[in-house]
Amino acid sequence: MRFINNRAHFTIAEIQREFKISRSTAIRDINEIQAMGFPLTTELGRGGGYNVLHNQYLSAVRFTPEELKAIFISFIASKNSQLPYLHNRRSITEKLIGIASQIQHDELIELNNILLFENTNPANPNLLELDDAAPAELNQLISLAVRDKHLRLMYEQSPGGPQLMDVFLIHIFNSNARWLVEVYDLDTDEFRYLPVEMLRHSAISEKKMRQSKQEILNKKRLGARESNLIVKLDTIGIHRFKRLHPPGIILYFTGMFQSSGIFEAQLDVTDVETLEYYADWLLFLGKGVEFERIPDELRLILKERLRGSADTLTKLR
Repeated sequence: MRFINNRAHFTIAEIQREFKISRSTAIRDINEIQAMGFPLTTELGRGGGYNVLHNQYLSAVRFTPEELKAIFISFIASKNSQLPYLHNRRSITEKLIGIASQIQHDELIELNNILLFENTNPANPNLLELDDAAPAELNQLISLAVRDKHLRLMYEQSPGGPQLMDVFLIHIFNSNARWLVEVYDLDTDEFRYLPVEMLRHSAISEKKMRQSKQEILNKKRLGARESNLIVKLDTIGIHRFKRLHPPGIILYFTGMFQSSGIFEAQLDVTDVETLEYYADWLLFLGKGVEFERIPDELRLILKERLRGSADTLTKLR
């Protein structure tokens, strides 16, 4: 009821995806909610669904002690993490403590003392400190992208040499403690990864797009199918992948409990520096790496690396 009350419009398919239920179960649940007096209207046909009428049917939200702890723990976990809207997180933390009872307040303070997460600083006693702000441009990019993904960016790769770019934004993501945007450069017809800290004055572009959103995404999917590097990983490889991986590489889990995974990439075999980087990184992933597809040029560099390691071990003996 809260899910649909927070939306002006929803469909059966959205309910199915959100709650992982069948279509018949979703319809039955919605009918029961309507029978209770919840104000919904039905819109038939393609693009139809349910409209939620303005109402005060549900009471104001109150957090249970367990929910309050869950929210607060997520804030502790984000200390020293580059996340957007840092100022808002500080004010929300203040409000969480403000709505807590005295017992809950004491429990939250104790949680902060007990729990440690990677990259947090246990020597810092300041309960509310979330001090590793994300790049200044990140909030602006997110605010724009939810309205329109056709953007004009100023890319300042080196001081004093900014480059204006018209792009279609695909993803904003954090990789190896660095915020990046994946974009399709409309001028060069290339997919690129740009560091957010090098972007300035982002705005919605007024330039007409020559290609539709679907055409761009289809081009990206086609490029993925043509990947010349496909690698399977075991548990150790997955753990190391999470610690370090090139930007834009996505790991898909294939085994239960994330026990195995697979990723793919399209490498430029004429770029020796990139091939050498990938060779070193693939060796870092461990012995459980299994290649489904690999360029001959990269295979040769890997063999040279392994031969060099064997020679070094022989000398040590």
